[in-house]
Amino acid sequence: MAGGWSRDGAVSEQIEASIGDELARLKARPSHSGESLAHCAECEEPIPEKRREAILGVILCIDCASERDRRNVPRGGVNRRGSKDSQLK
Repeated sequence: MAGGWSRDGAVSEQIEASIGDELARLKARPSHSGESLAHCAECEEPIPEKRREAILGVILCIDCASERDRRNVPRGGVNRRGSKDSQLK
C-alpha cells in the first residue's frame, strides 16, 4: 500500500499502537460491575449504603472519586500519521 512518505507497515503499526494505548487506558479504569465495597479502596473510609445501592460495583468514596475525576483530563484525538495528504481528502 502506498503510504506517501511513510515506510511499509507504518500505518498498521500506528493503528496497533492506538489500539494498545486505548486498551491500556481501559484496563486501568476501575470496574463498575459486581459487588460494591463497604470501604473505599483508596482511603478506607466507609462507603455510604445509598451510594453502594446507586452505583453497582462502586469501589471509591465520593471524595476519592471526585479527586480521581479532577485528575483525569479529557483526551483529544491524535493524528499519529501526521501526513497532510491524509487530511486533504
